[in-house]
Amino acid sequence: MSDLLSSISHHGYLFLAVVCFAEAIGLPLPAALALLTAGAVVAYGDLHFYLVFGVSLLSIMTGDVILYFMGRVSGWALLGVLCRLSANPETCILRSAEYFYRRGKLTLLFAKFIPGINTMSPPLAGSMKMRPGQFLQFDTLGAALYVGAYSLAGYLFSDALRAITRGLRSAGFAAEVIFGVGLAGYIAYRIWVYRRYRLLDVIPRVHAEDLARRLASDATRNMLIADVRSHGYYDADSERIAGSIRIEPNNLVEEVRNLPKDREIYLYCT
Repeated sequence: MSDLLSSISHHGYLFLAVVCFAEAIGLPLPAALALLTAGAVVAYGDLHFYLVFGVSLLSIMTGDVILYFMGRVSGWALLGVLCRLSANPETCILRSAEYFYRRGKLTLLFAKFIPGINTMSPPLAGSMKMRPGQFLQFDTLGAALYVGAYSLAGYLFSDALRAITRGLRSAGFAAEVIFGVGLAGYIAYRIWVYRRYRLLDVIPRVHAEDLARRLASDATRNMLIADVRSHGYYDADSERIAGSIRIEPNNLVEEVRNLPKDREIYLYCT
């Protein structure tokens, strides 16, 4: 686009609605960056703050409500699908569950500010059978805080952004720079997260069939199998592999200290 400001002036609300809804349903789009840019454009006088706030809030809530009811129907199966979009699915599920189990419904108040947790919270609330009215109350407040914080920050710091980009030909070009720098930073962050979790690929893995054969042999005495499933899966059916032990995933530091050091340890999770 030759002039981002002109484009946002004509299509800004639709642009915000699409990006906010897409992020709410789990797609890796930077709604925070769109809100920040929209807030700056409000300061330029080309968008109205209340419409920016209302459209963004409605779009996020639409996506959240869809995931909430899907979570009520499908349970934790939906989390597995959503987490496949993340850099590391196992970490995604465990981290989301840990936040929700420790803080409960209050998680919905700040979940939007935490990448990964923002998408997982609505289906988690649904899978835990949180009452619809309670979910709407806390999720609406959390979404309002998220939208208000980023759009207001863009509005309040628009002068600073102008100063940073002073010498540019127009407010439209300044908006392009703001959006472009933010987008570059977001892409760099996603690449860093992906490369960080790619290191987990070096962890040795064994197929279930191979483990079953080892269990049937005499090597069982030198083996220890640990169930580290997160709560949503473990509570649904507490049966474990015969002879395995249970390791609490939210208390790994203490659990690991008690593991024997003279045996091969096999972990299985979600």
